[in-house]
Amino acid sequence: MEFSIKEENGFKYIDEGEGEVLILLHGLMGALSNWTDVVNEFKKDYRVIIPLLPLYDLPLISTGVKSLAKFVHKFVKYKKLKNITVLGNSLGGHVGLIYTLNHPEEVKSLVLTGSSGLYENAFGGSFPKREDYDFIKGKVEFTFYDPAIATKELVDEVYKTVNDRIKVIKILAMAKSAIRHNMSKDIHKIKVPVCLIWGKDDRITPPEVGVEFNQLLPDSELNWVEKCGHAPMMERPIEFNAYLKKFLDRIY
Repeated sequence: MEFSIKEENGFKYIDEGEGEVLILLHGLMGALSNWTDVVNEFKKDYRVIIPLLPLYDLPLISTGVKSLAKFVHKFVKYKKLKNITVLGNSLGGHVGLIYTLNHPEEVKSLVLTGSSGLYENAFGGSFPKREDYDFIKGKVEFTFYDPAIATKELVDEVYKTVNDRIKVIKILAMAKSAIRHNMSKDIHKIKVPVCLIWGKDDRITPPEVGVEFNQLLPDSELNWVEKCGHAPMMERPIEFNAYLKKFLDRIY
């Protein structure tokens, strides 16, 4: 990761560029580096901020998507950010939806890619073979259309995470919270423009999930990325950035 991580007031974050604010929210197994190509492309014209979500730092009883949305709100208030575009991948999209629903006055627009909130086919609520490296490797590869995207470095990081007993308990609690917190009855209240960028071969939040988001969100557009899985901004960054640029040019 070539960007410096800033630390202040209990927050860790990346803050690059100047201009209108884009806040990028990573997923449950995601890292700040998942957004590298987006930051490099958009820091020329925007202020791009990635807060590190406290996935493993919340008390177990409050480990859930609502707590992460509250964390984002505290961060936005602390940094005095206004008129923001929120981009979320996977669990980060879910957090972005809750945050936007609760604080519409702060949000200019929303971008979702492989977002949970309606349905997801994740790790299945457990890690039956978390000590089996090849099992974890297969699960990470499942995230992408091209298994080569699941580098040894990426697999090693996930393997290390799921074999940390405290972290795996928090991950499972967070995943269960996301499944319980289905947003199908609420998201029609989100009135801001929403850009959906979806992998045509996403097996975690399959294409029909993108279609359902498109139907339920009143002001949304759906963009397909061919030969792409659950993380288009990593697997097909050129196509992802082109869709995002077109949307932002229209919004701003």
